Amino acid sequence: MSGCFPEGFKEQANQKFGDQHFKTAISLIELHKIREGAYPSSLDGLKYIGEWDKMIFTSVRYKKLDKGYELDLVDGWLGKPEDLNYPDGFWRGLGLVKSNVKRGAVVEP
Repeated sequence: MSGCFPEGFKEQANQKFGDQHFKTAISLIELHKIREGAYPSSLDGLKYIGEWDKMIFTSVRYKKLDKGYELDLVDGWLGKPEDLNYPDGFWRGLGLVKSNVKRGAVVEP
């Protein structure tokens, strides 16, 4: 399958899809907290999600913690993104306290 795409396409697609899935999951989880007063016990507890939003069910792993939640990115498009990270300001104000996605000063895609 790698011969069908230009060099680097798979890696770029993994980065972009991983970025989108991670941010979508955060948005839906944080919105749930605002509406319901608490983080969902699982992603299945999210309400009013769109059909495309359901891709997060296979792209991220969520765990509610005593204070906040853990969210790990497990898939992008055809694999897990390798070096996805966000600047410190991205994390501010979130209940996301643990993740396999890196924190740093690198500009997001």
